Amino acid sequence: MNVENIKTKADSILNSSASREEKLQEICDYLKGEISYYDWVGFYFKNGDKEELKLAQFAGEPTEHTIIPFGKGICGQVAVSNENFVVQDVSEQDNYISCGWKVKSEIVIPIFVNNENIGQIDIDSHTVNPFTAQDEEVLEYICKKISTIL
Repeated sequence: MNVENIKTKADSILNSSASREEKLQEICDYLKGEISYYDWVGFYFKNGDKEELKLAQFAGEPTEHTIIPFGKGICGQVAVSNENFVVQDVSEQDNYISCGWKVKSEIVIPIFVNNENIGQIDIDSHTVNPFTAQDEEVLEYICKKISTIL
């Protein structure tokens, strides 16, 4: 993974004249295409005043998990903890919502606007133990940049 190239491409996507929705979709498509072990890439955002997340743009197989209650699954836990959550093997997690039998690992990074957790990027992988500090670095960078367009 070339972190600097990915950051540069993310910057060009997010600085383009496209709509916010188009930018988020392009980020999903780019990351899924660029990083071989990113099998599903999506954004979840807080659903109004409800204590739940709602699926927004994504790349990968459709999911039935379009609404996730706070505290449920990896995404729901990040909505409460406000911290990155890296799961190298989902079979070892008690509070995991399966998005399909192929998913072996997941990484979720929160997005903050004015110090409020308003959403997150969620990555599923069909590989066990694929994520490194570089994944967290690049996804944190993208989430910080995305917070400026929301």
